[in-house]
Amino acid sequence: MEKHEVIRAIELADQAINRRDMAALMDFYAEDATLVIEPGRCAYGKAQIAKAFGAIFAYFNQGLSVTQRDFHVIEGGGVALVVCKLKLSAQGMETSRVSMERKPTYIFRKSQDGKWQCLIDNSYGVDL
Repeated sequence: MEKHEVIRAIELADQAINRRDMAALMDFYAEDATLVIEPGRCAYGKAQIAKAFGAIFAYFNQGLSVTQRDFHVIEGGGVALVVCKLKLSAQGMETSRVSMERKPTYIFRKSQDGKWQCLIDNSYGVDL
């Protein structure tokens, strides 16, 4: 079975996060995207999302690393719901190494040019 385009987009975004490549990471998001920073707190639009990721990278002392697996994509009407498993780790923390797993949910929208972009990025999934 061929890998869905959305999965490839997520893999590229993970690589951008791991490299701290903000330009590549912002290409992942739709202009009107929403990022769940933490329960009860969101960033809206690319400018706020970029600022949030800058703070996230700083919080993890530039040592943040993410990988995702076990993707399930449900597509319909030009949108796609994605659920998967995410592993987040950070080795640059002053106090201790961080490692956690989550089950995120994402909503993607297909643009006029056929590119899938993330509209809602909720790394907390239903645990929100």
